[in-house]
Amino acid sequence: MGILMNALRLFSQMLSLPLQLLELVGIYGAYKRIFPFFVYKMSVSYNKKMHEQKKELFRDLAEFARDGRALRLLEIGCGSGSNFQYYPRGCTVVCTDPNPHFKKYLQKSVASSDHLKFEKFVVASGEDLGEVEDGSVDVAVCTLVLCTVKDTTRVLVEVHRVLRPGGALFFLEHVVSDPSTWTFFMQHVLQPLWYYFEDGCEVTRATWKDLEASRSLLELNSMVTFFPLALGIKKNYMAQTGEVL
Repeated sequence: MGILMNALRLFSQMLSLPLQLLELVGIYGAYKRIFPFFVYKMSVSYNKKMHEQKKELFRDLAEFARDGRALRLLEIGCGSGSNFQYYPRGCTVVCTDPNPHFKKYLQKSVASSDHLKFEKFVVASGEDLGEVEDGSVDVAVCTLVLCTVKDTTRVLVEVHRVLRPGGALFFLEHVVSDPSTWTFFMQHVLQPLWYYFEDGCEVTRATWKDLEASRSLLELNSMVTFFPLALGIKKNYMAQTGEVL
């Protein structure tokens, strides 16, 4: 299976050459303007598939509010705001995303989420949250974000910086599947093309290794593994909640 997988992956890489060229000359950047539209449209069906899992993941958010005040939450890589419906009433939300073109769709989610207080949208990568003050949020959230960042460890350092003592990171990520599965096979075959059509997403990352290596920053409290079907491709997902020490 390994030989076939490598051969098909090479073929996929060849198909991605025009996209690599477009990226090299700067034309691929235009895709970032339309990518948020696809995310916004897909988020409706995705939330239907993942409703129970997201509900379970975020059910304890309100417990991290301090001194009787409303929860202050930072969402890293907020996209179109598809997680808003799972946040507790009265929660203050600060959003960041490296793609400024999400703002239009984020505003639609804000308009339909009157149970929340939206504070601001900051164009920033997860590795550089400089506009968010040290120790200023109770909870940080990132879903399907660590698959696209350049430096997972740096993101966790930034999360540790912006969280108050006793705060928490809630995250949900897809990870590379077991090497003995067809999921693993398809992940590696499609990755060269997937990277460009999903704006830098890498489905072959073993994200849990970065998280485990950062135990000095993060205490992993729980892990749930499930296998939803997204865009016709079966992916291995990992959902975890970590409390920052």
